[in-house]
Amino acid sequence: MKILHILSSHIYSGAENVVCQIINMFKSDDDVEMAYCSPDGTVRKALEEREINFYPVEKMNTSELKRVIVAYQPDVIHAHDMRAGFLAAKACGSIPLISHIHNNAYNSRGISPKSIAYFYAAMKARNIIWVSQSSFEGYAFHGPLKKKSVILYNAIDTNELHNRMELDPNTYDYDMVFVGRMVYQKNLHRLLQITRLIADEYPNIKVGIAGTGEDEEELKQLCTELKLDNNVSFLGYQSNPLKLLHDSKLMVLTSRWEGTPMVALESMALGTPIISTPSDGMIDLITDGYNGYLSDDDKDFAHKIVNVLSDEKLYNTLKENQLKRSAEVNDIEKYKAVLCKLYGIKQ
Repeated sequence: MKILHILSSHIYSGAENVVCQIINMFKSDDDVEMAYCSPDGTVRKALEEREINFYPVEKMNTSELKRVIVAYQPDVIHAHDMRAGFLAAKACGSIPLISHIHNNAYNSRGISPKSIAYFYAAMKARNIIWVSQSSFEGYAFHGPLKKKSVILYNAIDTNELHNRMELDPNTYDYDMVFVGRMVYQKNLHRLLQITRLIADEYPNIKVGIAGTGEDEEELKQLCTELKLDNNVSFLGYQSNPLKLLHDSKLMVLTSRWEGTPMVALESMALGTPIISTPSDGMIDLITDGYNGYLSDDDKDFAHKIVNVLSDEKLYNTLKENQLKRSAEVNDIEKYKAVLCKLYGIKQ
């Protein structure tokens, strides 16, 4: 069986990480072949490192997708997020389509061009995978889709994760780190404002921000305005940020919304406590005070970070509980079994 994964982004981030994990799950299956299709860009390096078959498109449109479909001849098309799902629905013809929604985007929660356009793809799809219950219920027109929908929380292969981490020979010394895109969803302006509050009490705080995005220059300017240039390091795109996550004391998220962030699952598997806003996916992963903290108040958020950094006993307890929680959520065999059923693969 040949399965073509379609994504509309040229970068390597959360959904792209999920797809790479899925392809890796099936690499040892002799009767399954998978390929990755998206616009060309920084994602190419991540795919090459993982030896994933890549079909780049010049532009993400119907004609380009039809070209790739003719060339690859997939038995199933697995399209990720709404834009790719919509275009794949127009291009797939009679090939079975699986749509996979990775977050609860604010602009699909009501009647909007995006939510209306996706409904066409949703009706064409044989099955729809939602990364959380909130992502399903948050979509404006979810009611008619219930019978073809499945909730599948992300999971990671912890053995493969540790193997990849060992490829990075560097050591890092950050008190807290963010890994992801510098975009509106991630709300890094808020992270810098919180860092300013922390620095007033904990002046030597060291923060690493790994990633790129449309907000990058604006964030660097804000960092200077807040007099945080000695505290914050912009690390750029990191194709393998696992050692960075492992060595840092905390992982932080100030997202406006999330699905089930792969970077959070990676941090859990590495024993790195997380402090986050209570976004959709994070409330399912973090138990407040057990393996991290959830807060939607800047002063409280900053206070919790300072408490963890200054209390070694608390920090070690959170690390220990984080590994326990990871063992509960990262059931890769269960995740694969659901995909096999959707693909029509006999186990």
